Amino acid sequence: MSLTSPARQEAARAVNALRDALAKHGIVLPSLDIDDFSLSGVTALPPLVELGRCNLDTAHKLAEALEAVHG
Repeated sequence: MSLTSPARQEAARAVNALRDALAKHGIVLPSLDIDDFSLSGVTALPPLVELGRCNLDTAHKLAEALEAVHG
């Protein structure tokens, strides 16, 4: 799939929006990125976002941020 395909562009927008929103809560997911396999054409499903791994401190911050929103 082209590096500038509409699906890749939409996935990049989603990743950037999520990265920005998380940063407002002091949360950084170093592995946050587009899942390239989901753009490979092997499946007809929409692209996936790879959230990746995080340390315990980041997991707690993420849980706290979500709890604050939906408490």
